[in-house]
Amino acid sequence: MHLKTTPRSTISPRNCTTFASLNKEQSVHSMLQSHYYDGLIEAGCDEAGRGCLAGSVYAAAVILPPDYQNELLNDSKQLTEKRRYELRPIIERDAIAWAVGIVTPEEIDHINILNASILAMHRALDQLRVQPQAVIVDGNRFKPWTPQTPHNLPGGAIPYSTIVKGDGKYLSIAAASVLAKTYRDDYMRQLAEEYPQYDWLSNKGYPTKKHREAIRLYGTTPYHRMSYNLLGDGQLSLQFED
Repeated sequence: MHLKTTPRSTISPRNCTTFASLNKEQSVHSMLQSHYYDGLIEAGCDEAGRGCLAGSVYAAAVILPPDYQNELLNDSKQLTEKRRYELRPIIERDAIAWAVGIVTPEEIDHINILNASILAMHRALDQLRVQPQAVIVDGNRFKPWTPQTPHNLPGGAIPYSTIVKGDGKYLSIAAASVLAKTYRDDYMRQLAEEYPQYDWLSNKGYPTKKHREAIRLYGTTPYHRMSYNLLGDGQLSLQFED
């Protein structure tokens, strides 16, 4: 198990001129909502890489300041790659706290991708330097998260809500989607240097025709999820001679 986080636990001043330094996109996104729960410290969570054939699943948790605004922030899937990487340092600077949790391919095969995605979110939440009082999650599945007390004793689970397409509705979830996506993309670029034949530089581990053809030709790697339908023909796993 390995985790990625940063110790961003203070609010940085928001400066509107920061956004002016970005290249304006052709269309301006409608403003997302700043919070779901009233009067609570709220963390937004989202994952990246759930549908991939290879690589870890990543999730991020982000706590933004009350009434935070950023008209450029949206669901990471609706943003260009360039825009996602422009937004990442802004999110990290402006967030009260943020963290990224990771679940490996081996763990995915052992507990299944749904449980792995939720576990990645829990790991991200565990690393936040500021404890949230509520959690909002993109999608429709989650499991209660119980923060640890200062003495590492179990406390009570905190409130949470699952929100379908929440990454296009709430800023903290959208911010989490950007962090999860960009940090996972960085990870897949590193793996692509080790295994260039699978075209991970472009497909990031998703089930493209070129990716599956490479599996047929070269076999699997230690990063492939062996519980997945790797060839797209109903065959869950493959065996190849060394």
